[in-house]
Amino acid sequence: MAQKKNNRKILIIAGVCLAILVAAFAVIYGVFMPKGQAGDKTIGITVVFAEDNQKEYTIQTDAENLGDALTEKKLVEGTMGEYGLYIETVDGVTADSANQEWWCITKDGEMLNTGADATPIADGEHYELTLSKW
Repeated sequence: MAQKKNNRKILIIAGVCLAILVAAFAVIYGVFMPKGQAGDKTIGITVVFAEDNQKEYTIQTDAENLGDALTEKKLVEGTMGEYGLYIETVDGVTADSANQEWWCITKDGEMLNTGADATPIADGEHYELTLSKW
């Protein structure tokens, strides 16, 4: 009986410690996560529909993240999910999920590890939105 009581105490203490660690990591991430440049900025966007079909755009914005800049200029449409904006349509072209298509976001040719809403932007940067297929 005493053994069960000790095990329960250990589990409770471990759970509390885990909750404290998660909260600490959330605070650290909030403080140190990348932030967008405030104020007016100009960014370049290349929309790649196919290898031989692309369009260039220049966006002037005061938005701090890519998602806000793209929706503000009505270049993209999508739905909000748990990770922010899920881009479904770019410049009037909708990715066909039945055909396993999706819009890939890259910055200077490098795939991003963040979604559009979590991508901070700064003046002079260049992004690509490419219609991709799995």
